[in-house]
Amino acid sequence: MSSPSKRREMDLMKLMMSDYKVETINDSMQEFYVDFHGPKDSLYQGGVWRIRVELPDAYPYKSPSIGFINKIYHPNVDEMSGSVCLDVINQTWSPMFDLVNVFEVFLPQLLLYPNPSDPLNGEAAAVMMRDRAAYEQRVKEYCEKYAKPEDIGGVGEEKSSDEEVSEDEYSSDDEEMAGQADA
Repeated sequence: MSSPSKRREMDLMKLMMSDYKVETINDSMQEFYVDFHGPKDSLYQGGVWRIRVELPDAYPYKSPSIGFINKIYHPNVDEMSGSVCLDVINQTWSPMFDLVNVFEVFLPQLLLYPNPSDPLNGEAAAVMMRDRAAYEQRVKEYCEKYAKPEDIGGVGEEKSSDEEVSEDEYSSDDEEMAGQADA
C-alpha cells in the first residue's frame, strides 16, 4: 500500500491533468486552489468559484477540507467562511474517494441538490423553502456579482477592500484562457 504522501501527490496530479485549473499555495501539495465551474443545467451554470483545498497529513484516510473563496448563495455553504456542509466530505469520507470525485461528483451534486433542512446558511435555506423564485433570483445575482469567470484570477486568500488587481496579473490571463475550451 502506498503512503499517504504518495497518494496525495497522485491525486493532486490526477486533478491537475483533468480540466481543472489548480494553483498550489506556497508550492505545497497539501494546500491549493481549484477553479470550479457551476454544473450545467443548474442555477450556478456559468459561475466559477475558487475552492481552497487542504489535505490533512492522514489523507486519503481523513477527508480534505474544502471551502469556497468567492461568495456563493447556497443553504449548505457558509456565506462568510465558505465552509461546506457535505456529508461525504464531513462524515462518510472513504479512502476510495479522490480529489477528482470531489470536483466531478460531490460539489456538482451539492449545487444541483441543496439540502435546506441541514443548513450552514440559514437565511438561504429559509428563502429557498419559503419563496423558491426569490431564492433562484438571489443565486443568479450572486453568480453575476461574485462568480464571473474573468474575475476568478483576482480572488485570493488575502482580500482587502483597497486592493485592486494589477494589470500585471491580467497579463497572464491569455495563457489561462487557452486551456478553457469547454467553457
